[in-house]
Amino acid sequence: MYGTELAKVYETVYRSRGKDWEAEAEHVAALIRNLFPSAQSLLDVACGTGAHLARFDELFDHTEGLELSAAMRAVAAQQLPGVPVHEGDMRKFDLGRTFDAVCCMFTAISYTGGLADMRAAVSSMARHLVPGGVLVIEPWWFPEKFIDGYVAGEVVRDGDRTIARVSHSTLEENVTRLEVRYLVGSPTGIIQFTEVDHLTLFTKEEYLEAFTDADCTAEFVEPDPDGQDVIIPRGRGLFVGTRNAG
Repeated sequence: MYGTELAKVYETVYRSRGKDWEAEAEHVAALIRNLFPSAQSLLDVACGTGAHLARFDELFDHTEGLELSAAMRAVAAQQLPGVPVHEGDMRKFDLGRTFDAVCCMFTAISYTGGLADMRAAVSSMARHLVPGGVLVIEPWWFPEKFIDGYVAGEVVRDGDRTIARVSHSTLEENVTRLEVRYLVGSPTGIIQFTEVDHLTLFTKEEYLEAFTDADCTAEFVEPDPDGQDVIIPRGRGLFVGTRNAG
């Protein structure tokens, strides 16, 4: 999962699907500063290839990233040579410092495993906040919103590469099994690979309880009902919380 071949095409594929990491980072920064106007440091948990982090680094005085996948981390380190990108599991990491803000974007929280794992991740992130610091988490779909059997696909032309992506989502109890097949053609030939991801469908209440138990006051920010919200084009919303002082 999130191996070398995917890391090579990851941003290209998702930009072709309309994802705008820069606009999303700006939106999140605005939410953070609405609650903590003087925020100057940010940790991006599960930062992937660093696409959000690159814009965050322009918006905050100090930024760092955390990423479990070695392949994705290598791309982030190459693209952001001045930004520390740590190896780490969001459920049990300790960077030895706190930040004014911590974020975990693009549904990465749903990859943690079961409910206890998600709660551990929220707790770990909250521990890295200063009192009054802001935690922003983008969830996967809530159970009532998930479409079993959903299929998506696209073909992208990128310079001398052509990339095809087809995905199929199925429900296994409260977990999405997301199978994605890629076909990449270039002057050197054609390769194909498959990624199988498992994303847990937590409820809104389970997320909010995890924030509360991590000593954070949180709310769920609903997506734009017209589907025009730049941060979550597909309407998943955001959890935004502040760490309680004292």
